[in-house]
Amino acid sequence: MEIITYLKKIPTFKKVLGFIICAFGLYAFVFSSIAFGIMSFLIGLNLFLTEGSQINLENNTYRNIKSLFGLNFGTWKPCPEFEYVSVFKTKENQTVRVVSAEATLQNDVILLNLFYKGNKHITFYKTQDKSDAFKMAEKFKFIFGVDILDATGTEKVWL
Repeated sequence: MEIITYLKKIPTFKKVLGFIICAFGLYAFVFSSIAFGIMSFLIGLNLFLTEGSQINLENNTYRNIKSLFGLNFGTWKPCPEFEYVSVFKTKENQTVRVVSAEATLQNDVILLNLFYKGNKHITFYKTQDKSDAFKMAEKFKFIFGVDILDATGTEKVWL
């Protein structure tokens, strides 16, 4: 069964912070308050939670997922009839919040969206490598029989 999975990457800072809070929660659970320990541990686990999507190419279904340590949760739905795949460059913001502190990290990414019903879309792939993005776009083109829109430059070009 071939399933293509796209997950938003968790920043290293967020992973480290999640680990520290989980460890503190376990310590508090054992040596202090059970309720505070459980609450801290769950907050730490939440920092490891990420979102994304999956597409099952065998039975033509997709799902939006939440993922925690490789366990994916979401409901499978039939794929709509896709019209085209768009490859575009954008900036991705990742905000990390802890009680009274907040940090926003920004980086360039290339996203692949499959469009249907005019302007509705589902993001199925993210990368920072332009050639990797176009390889995956070609795969989607072959599987779904759709055109590719290159929106990585200033002019949009149909391929």
